[in-house]
Amino acid sequence: MRVYFDNAATTPMENEVIEVMNACMRSDYGNPSSIHGEGRRVRALIEAARKQVARTIGSSIGEVFFTSGGTEANNMALKCAVRDLGVQRIISSPTEHHCVLHSLDSLRKNTDVEVILLDVDDLGRVNLVQLRNLLVNDGRKTLVSLMHANNEIGTMTDISEVSRLCREHGALFHSDTVQTISHYPIDVSKMGIDFLSGAAHKFHGPKGVGFIYINGAAMLGPYLDGGSQERNMRGGTENVYGIAGLAKALELANAGLEERKSQILQVKHYMQKRLSETFEGIRFNGDLDNSLYTVLSVSFPPSAKSELLLFSLDINGISASGGSACSSGVEEGSHVLAAIKSAEEYKTIRFSFSHKNTLSEVDYVIEKLKTILR
Repeated sequence: MRVYFDNAATTPMENEVIEVMNACMRSDYGNPSSIHGEGRRVRALIEAARKQVARTIGSSIGEVFFTSGGTEANNMALKCAVRDLGVQRIISSPTEHHCVLHSLDSLRKNTDVEVILLDVDDLGRVNLVQLRNLLVNDGRKTLVSLMHANNEIGTMTDISEVSRLCREHGALFHSDTVQTISHYPIDVSKMGIDFLSGAAHKFHGPKGVGFIYINGAAMLGPYLDGGSQERNMRGGTENVYGIAGLAKALELANAGLEERKSQILQVKHYMQKRLSETFEGIRFNGDLDNSLYTVLSVSFPPSAKSELLLFSLDINGISASGGSACSSGVEEGSHVLAAIKSAEEYKTIRFSFSHKNTLSEVDYVIEKLKTILR
């Protein structure tokens, strides 16, 4: 038996998504930049997908551009805002995804932009009072970049309040919403977000395709130069079957959002209850009262058995992670756990869920953990 509790890393594709992609690969083989019938048919497919994304996030279709995923979208928002909009200062946090933090490192190295990382508390909540004070006391062109939900510990940021502060003080606002697209309703027209990112493989679509939303009032130039694809915003022939899969996955996720949420919450709460009842001294990371409902970060007390816990889970048929999948190729300390000052001697496992998980899978994991840690 295998139990897959690593859905924050990537999700299994829905069968309907695979069918749409297969049909696209078989029949819709034209180049969308070609003017003949095959090309026009594929162009129509891409534009239908763009409409699906725009409907989902409350934007116009002219503000949605397809990318290779969340990393490209976040890189584009940050780096092009400095290049094209005259941003002189970026305010972010130390618990952002590495694609944001490493982009900020690159900007520090290669431009004159100032980067400020907000304080976070032991639950991973950013200091919004500090953000307000920074916005009030500096007139430089500023971009605020804060993720909607932390991918490791699940703590949510009130992006409506962040947006309000940015609007009040004339700052731009970028949010990495890779973990929350299709899990929460998002309406950029009401929230006042300038840049937003999404990735299909986080909502049961294919890997290697995502999108960026760019507010029409803060339009950027291309991040990738080449042809005139994506309304001259991203050079390179589009990943057509990936885009088709993204649109179908988004359609299915939105249609079943509340039902999926209810199932996932049931599994998460049951997992939390069973862990608390079964193991002494465990700790749950993040703000459990305001948490991404797909993620449960658990720290186990130090012991001889806990050191190899992640490996032991895999041997016993359980897939989980120690943190972000993007850095899991090497066993290293989590920058998120370091930022919230989590005890280093504890072993942290991130269990993350989808609507495909069940309570019986939780029971299986608990029994295996009892055997591993006895």
